[in-house]
Amino acid sequence: MVKKDLLDILACPECHRKVILSADGNWLICDECSVKYPVEDDIPIMLVERAEDLES
Repeated sequence: MVKKDLLDILACPECHRKVILSADGNWLICDECSVKYPVEDDIPIMLVERAEDLES
């Protein structure tokens, strides 16, 4: 699980808006861009190339 203090400073690399953690803790979600970024082994992978559409 991503720690709250880290989550508080994370931002979407595309639009620079705040991201939120998904309910299952596996994704960081950017509502502005409608994408999600994976969290692997409690490490956020905040790369635009790894982003997936929210619908997928």
